[in-house]
Amino acid sequence: MNGAIIVVYQPDLSMVERLLTRVYNQVEHVVIIDNSPTKHDFNLIISSYHYVHFPENVGIAKGHNHGLRLLLSLGCEYGLLLDQDSLIPEDMVFRLSSLLEASKALKHHFAAIGPSIRCSFTDRSERARYQRDIFEYDELVGVNQIIASGMLIDLGSLDEVGYKDESLFIDGVDHEWCWRAKSKGLNVARAKHVEMVHRLGDSRSKFVGVTYRVGSPIRLYYQFRNILILSRRPYVPTYWKVRCIVLMPIKFILNSVMQKQRKQRCLFMVQGIADGVLGKRNCYEENWSSHQ
Repeated sequence: MNGAIIVVYQPDLSMVERLLTRVYNQVEHVVIIDNSPTKHDFNLIISSYHYVHFPENVGIAKGHNHGLRLLLSLGCEYGLLLDQDSLIPEDMVFRLSSLLEASKALKHHFAAIGPSIRCSFTDRSERARYQRDIFEYDELVGVNQIIASGMLIDLGSLDEVGYKDESLFIDGVDHEWCWRAKSKGLNVARAKHVEMVHRLGDSRSKFVGVTYRVGSPIRLYYQFRNILILSRRPYVPTYWKVRCIVLMPIKFILNSVMQKQRKQRCLFMVQGIADGVLGKRNCYEENWSSHQ
């Protein structure tokens, strides 16, 4: 039995409607985790779903964990994670779950598999620039990590891998879980012939001919902090640590000098670096509410 978890935050309802319409007939249970300040009603879109509202915004990791535990209690074997800005094909769950089932039958142990990603900004298939494919097995390509949206998790693997790291709150949560799974001897893979459309970042900017992603100012806090936190963990790939730390000064410049809200962006990045050095975790407000 399959279930889906969709985490939303102040969603564009037209995008959520499009996603829910696609996913509803592919799974037995739909769980909507709403991190928005006010509740949303989706009854006009789908007739049956489990709704959990966290007005204080508990983050992506805790939202996923709540949904995963709920799916397990409902007897689901596989759990699909989705963001509000994704669009899945009409047969994606069947195809991904079939690949997991076939792999199990052949004693290949996968903690999760995900689709190939087509970015809605560029209309191009996205491939990790610095990540090499580890292996190819039939329709699957072994990789170090996949993004959370579109990730189909074998819920039985949670006993060995554990749940998402809630202390990270948002950025790096998906990759950290994949790296942890691999450190336990389980595999993570991308389906070669299953593709999902997803919006990567909030917008795009260009500098000297190079296009880069731009996120909201608050996300910069989590991105910079979590790079420093994750870089201390032994199971995190060395190439990721080196690349992220080397590129931090460039990212700082591109997300401050080259963007609007420069002062606010700089402040969030500096605070993120400070908390990363000190090892502070959880949400931004928990660490900086007394300074606001």
